[in-house]
Amino acid sequence: MGRSRRTLPEELLLLALDPATGTTAQPQSLDLGLAGAQLVELALAGRIAPDGDRIAVVVPRPTGDPTLDCALELLRRRGAPVRAVHWIGGPRLGLRQTYLSHLERCGMVHAVAGQMCGVLPTTRYQATDTEISREIRARLDSAIRTGVPPDPRTAALAALAHAVGLGKHLYPGNEGRSSRSRLRDLIRHDPMGGLVAHAVMDVQNGAAAQPRRSSAPAGRQAPGGRGA
Repeated sequence: MGRSRRTLPEELLLLALDPATGTTAQPQSLDLGLAGAQLVELALAGRIAPDGDRIAVVVPRPTGDPTLDCALELLRRRGAPVRAVHWIGGPRLGLRQTYLSHLERCGMVHAVAGQMCGVLPTTRYQATDTEISREIRARLDSAIRTGVPPDPRTAALAALAHAVGLGKHLYPGNEGRSSRSRLRDLIRHDPMGGLVAHAVMDVQNGAAAQPRRSSAPAGRQAPGGRGA
C-alpha cells in the first residue's frame, strides 16, 4: 500500500482532533472506531472480506503499513473468521497514541507539552497542515450536501464518524441536526463500513455478547442510545 493515500484510521483521527483544544473528541469510542477503521482499510486493500457478521482474511500478504499489518497478522493467527464485534471490542491499548505518534512523524500534527492543574504532564496535538483536515471534512460535507452516493472510502469514513459519535462534534447544535441525520444515512453506501460501524455501536451499547441480527434497522440510534 502506498503512502500517498492517508488511511482511514488516520483520517478518522484527524476528523476527531479539536483544533482549539488539541485533544480528540469522543476519546473512548474513538479507540473502537480506529480498530474498526483498520478493518475497513484492510478490506479496501483486498486483504480481508466480510463473511456474514464475521471478518475473514482472504490475502495475508502485508500491505506495507506496519500498524495495519500488525492487525492483519493478528486476524490471520485466529485461523477462522472472527466476529467484527468481538475484534473491535478486544483490547486496543495504545492504538490512538500509536496513530497520533505516526501523524506526528509524518508532519501532519505536532505535539505540545503542557500541565494539568500545574502538576500532571499533558500532551496536546495541533494540526500542522489544516488543509488536509479541511479536505477530509469537505468530502463528508459534499456527500451530505449533494446526496450523491459517495465513494466507498468516504462512505466508510462517514459511517465510522457517526458510529463513534463525531456527528455532534462536526455538525453541532440544532442547525447541524439535519447534517447529523444525513451523516448517519451514509452508512448504507458501503457494506463493509456499515458492518464495522454497527459493530462499533454494538460494543458501546454492550451488545458484543449477542449475535447480530441479519439486518439492522434503518434508523439506528447514535452511540449510547442518543438520537442524531
